[in-house]
Amino acid sequence: MNIYDTANKLASEIKQSEEYMNYKMAKEALNLNQELKKKISEFEMMRYDTQLTAIQTGKNDEEKIKKMQDLYAELIENNEAQKYFESETKFNIIIADVNKIIGEAIRDVMQ
Repeated sequence: MNIYDTANKLASEIKQSEEYMNYKMAKEALNLNQELKKKISEFEMMRYDTQLTAIQTGKNDEEKIKKMQDLYAELIENNEAQKYFESETKFNIIIADVNKIIGEAIRDVMQ
């Protein structure tokens, strides 16, 4: 089996995983609720901005963190948003695990 066949098989298995299917369904449900989708996008932009500020300055911006936490607390009261965040997290974990496995396998040539 060549490496591209293996990669395609992995991609297919990921798409058949429970984590992928749950995340896809949560995203599709979110697309039907534009108001909630907008709030989640706002939260994701806030999260990115907060992380970027921390990386660039080496410090946490407590005001940004508080606003982000408040918006997240509001969002997770919504069952649909809660399912979205849970499925996103579970999906991201399997992708991170796969990346870690590949990274460890090729670590000796990447150093």
